[in-house]
Amino acid sequence: MPRKDKRQQVDLNADLGEQSVGSAGNDHALLALVSSANIACGWHAGSALMMQQCVQWAVVQGVAIGAHPSFPDRDNFGRTEMQLPANEIYSGVQYQIGALAAIAGAHGAQLAHVKPHGALYNMAARDAALADTIVAAIRDVDPSLALFGLAGSELIAAAHRAGLAAVEEVFADRGYMADGSLVKRGTAGALIEDEEQALAQTMHMIREGKVHAIDGSWPAVRADTVCLHGDGAHALEFARRIRAELRQQGIAIRAPQMSSSDALFPLLG
Repeated sequence: MPRKDKRQQVDLNADLGEQSVGSAGNDHALLALVSSANIACGWHAGSALMMQQCVQWAVVQGVAIGAHPSFPDRDNFGRTEMQLPANEIYSGVQYQIGALAAIAGAHGAQLAHVKPHGALYNMAARDAALADTIVAAIRDVDPSLALFGLAGSELIAAAHRAGLAAVEEVFADRGYMADGSLVKRGTAGALIEDEEQALAQTMHMIREGKVHAIDGSWPAVRADTVCLHGDGAHALEFARRIRAELRQQGIAIRAPQMSSSDALFPLLG
């Protein structure tokens, strides 16, 4: 039987900068509740001005800043699967990281991690070659950057192969398949809309290292970081509930401090 993950700390992350400055929604408020921010780099959403605004907010809140690169797909919010040459993906990921890194540097900050977005993330989670391309692009820009990827996926394996720090991500409001992958958006069970169910799933992944899949099985997951989507009707309320529950259970909320060989989110016991 898998042992419980007796964690002392966990990261909470949110995908931000995906709207215009004038309609930033929950972004500003969420930055007071999370420890890591994945900022859109313009290819699926956002803009240079929105990147600047999110960086400024993140600096004030002391939140770790990460790039959120995607396929070039603003029309479909980066959710369309694309078959692009490896060199095009490699250069595109670097271009997006570089844009956000420049803005962060202008505000006295630096990037801590990279988390691919949407279809790029999901395809790389199962495609080793694509995952290797993304990881190579990140490593060649800055080998100190961590990769946020779906727990147990090809993205995590690619990061390990390349000597890049890997942060295994779980999702509070997404359904899971028996192999630990996410239920595809647009299909039954893809999104968890019941707040109590989402909270229970999140805490089980953190404390037990398992998730209840839609077929009734319990695949193992490692929850280094939990993604909180900021565009739901009750996003802020849910983020506050997760923070309160973690604190009640004595689990600190902190951005990952990782090297390529050792995670400082130890599993104790």
